[in-house]
This record gives sequence, structure tokens and C-alpha cells, in this order.
Amino acid sequence: MDIKPATDADLTAIAKLHDEAFGTPHEGKLVADLHRGDLAAISLLARDEQEILGHILFSPLMIEVDDETVLGLALAPLAVAPARQNRGIGTALTQAGLVAAAQHGWQAVVVLGNPSYYQRFGFSPRLAAGFRTPFAGPHLMALELSEGALSGRKGKIIYAPPFMALGAEAAPDPA
Repeated sequence: MDIKPATDADLTAIAKLHDEAFGTPHEGKLVADLHRGDLAAISLLARDEQEILGHILFSPLMIEVDDETVLGLALAPLAVAPARQNRGIGTALTQAGLVAAAQHGWQAVVVLGNPSYYQRFGFSPRLAAGFRTPFAGPHLMALELSEGALSGRKGKIIYAPPFMALGAEAAPDPA
């Protein structure tokens, strides 16, 4: 399995992968809208010689704390082909994406997902609890890539317009 940056030529296959993995067209549309809006900060594919196995996307979001803006990313969506799930593909994509985010100077990552899955990467619901967002709740978690970027702080998280267009009901399902 290789992990490489996604290209515009991959977008149709990526949308299909997300639609199959989530069972709805919401995540595939979100990926397409983020790419079209030039909001795909990190977009990685896991593939073997024959097919795309998984995809992860990180897009910029605003994290406002007092008079400061923290350089943040939204991790969403992450999908693995249904026949290939539970084989470490999602883990490899998440780890590669977080390494790339840190290398590019991002200070924090926010995810809406299953705590038992994302906490193993260091994501914390407690770290996100002090921030207002339409997606607030127990599945909203944050990870600091720069120490002290979010810890003990409060503020507001503003997602890119394609997330808001989905509405809170169609937001990426906790995976």
C-alpha cells in the first residue's frame, strides 16, 4: 500500500469511495466541494496497484481564541473501502496526515468522530469542549500540534462553507 497526495484526476474515484464507505452522498460531495474551493490543505490516498483503498482530507478552519487565530485543520472525511476496513488503512492515512499537518506548521486539528477511534491519535473531547461550533458535542475532538494552542482555552471554531452547507444533520458521521 502506498500513501500519496490525491490529485484532481482522483476526485471521481474519491467521491465514489466516500459514498460507498458512508452509504450517503454527503461526504463525497463534501470532498468535491472542498477541492473545488481550493480548501484541501492535505488530501491523501491509500492505494495498491489496482485500486484506491482509502482517502483522508484535512481542510483549513478558523479557530478564534480572544484576539488570536490558531492555524487549524478539520480532519474530514476519512474513508476506507468497505471490503478493506479494519486493516490499518485508516490508521496509516490519519498518521500520515497528522505528520504532514505538523510539518506544514498547522497548530491544531479538529475532528468529528468516534472518540474510541480518534483518541488513540491524541484527539481529546476535553480539548474541544471550550469551543463553540455547530458540531459541538461528545464526538467533537481536537489535537494540538503546537503545545498550548488550545489547552485551557475557549473560543469559536468556524468551518469552511462546504461543511456549513451540509448542515449539522448531514455532517460527517462519527466514524
